[in-house]
Amino acid sequence: MVFSSVTFLFVFLPLFLLVYHALPFRHRSAWILAASWIFYGWWRVDFLLLLVLAALCAWAIGNLVARHREERPRRARAWLALGVCVALGVLAYFKYFNFGVQTLSALLYPVRGRPLTAWSVILPIGISFYTFQVISYLVDVYRGDAPVARGFVDVAAYVSLFPQLVAGPIVRYREIAGQLRMREHSWEKFNAGALRFMVGLARKVLVADAVAPLADAVYTTPGGGLAGAWLGVAAYTIQIYFDFAAYSDMAVGMGRMLGFRFPENFDAPYHSQSITEFWRRWHMTLSRWLRDYLYIPLGGNRRGGGRTIVNLMTVMALGGLWHGAAWSFLLWGLWHGVWLVAERLLGLRGEADSRPPALVAQVRRVATLLIVMAGWVLFRAETLGAAVELYAGMVGLRGFAIGELLGWRIDTGALVALAAGWLIVIVEPTLVKRLAAVGVPEAPASGLGAPLRASIYFVFVLSLVRVLAASYSPFLYFQF
Repeated sequence: MVFSSVTFLFVFLPLFLLVYHALPFRHRSAWILAASWIFYGWWRVDFLLLLVLAALCAWAIGNLVARHREERPRRARAWLALGVCVALGVLAYFKYFNFGVQTLSALLYPVRGRPLTAWSVILPIGISFYTFQVISYLVDVYRGDAPVARGFVDVAAYVSLFPQLVAGPIVRYREIAGQLRMREHSWEKFNAGALRFMVGLARKVLVADAVAPLADAVYTTPGGGLAGAWLGVAAYTIQIYFDFAAYSDMAVGMGRMLGFRFPENFDAPYHSQSITEFWRRWHMTLSRWLRDYLYIPLGGNRRGGGRTIVNLMTVMALGGLWHGAAWSFLLWGLWHGVWLVAERLLGLRGEADSRPPALVAQVRRVATLLIVMAGWVLFRAETLGAAVELYAGMVGLRGFAIGELLGWRIDTGALVALAAGWLIVIVEPTLVKRLAAVGVPEAPASGLGAPLRASIYFVFVLSLVRVLAASYSPFLYFQF
């Protein structure tokens, strides 16, 4: 079940909200948990057991960590280490077993003369996200950043919370612990959340899904020239941003409808003036998670320049592998890591107090965007060979025309959506400020200007029409 499906929009979400707001507050977390398990089990009931076991592990080990944290810190650390190792071990098996077998088979093939065979492991949807939330719960309880949960229902509801279960944002336990115990509900907040949800749905079905065929055509058609290659890269740059930002918008909006305040996940990332700034604006909850639970424990920048470089490259390599079990994802992470290191060495990290002249700032934005787009080639390509082929097209080694094979696959509607997507990206900082000022997502919805509110309702209706007419289209980050 996905947010942009008929089942979710017309059956699951309305029934869930109706029951949720009819229940007394003390029963709402239990209803959230039950609904979240139904939501997840809709995909595969057998993998629901894995989610339940993850929550049980977090609850049991978290209690042991809290019990020993003050009087027996070594024992608490041992329980924490066990919990983290179990969580990462399960993630490693389901996400990296196939990749490990394939890599080992390639290494041993010259000796064995035949490929290595093993069983194939299916990747559970959302395991990367809820594993990080399990770790967050254990670490936050150990550090004393948040109190231990009152019971299993609270822990399981946190780990399984369906609005952000399968693709984030990654909500750390300390950010939501108090909200699980008490949160405010009001019509104004519900309305603001609903409007945010509508905006997210429009991003997904009217932009991301509309440009997806164009990106897919370029990435699956070999031998395209310069124009076709850049058209495909531009399309995927829009698709992945609008697709992922849409999910985050819808998750944050549903959270507001339930009284929760989830962290924001995007802040106009394509306006960044450096890769360092890009990672402060793109998938912000992942960036902060990697910083606080990996980069800083590794030593951060406190142990000299050389160690800082090693830590940055390690974090970005692991961040790349977190996105996917393939060499292309590892290289994508290292690509960004190299630029982070270069910016640190050159002092070009785009600090908040740095205000270069307008022309210089614009040049930096364009350069950063080109670096990001070049990285997306590795991120999207099915194989390293396909990525190399597309890079060749981008620099003109395959000619300059779009090509006959690709030309007939280009749809006018996809080009219109692509142009609209880039226009929205250009005006996004101004648009976000306007939306925030008039009720999306923080201010009361009653302050929303009538024309803007009417526009949101209009694109929402268009989105529903497209949902009813289109086929199944999962969010891109479901695969991670």
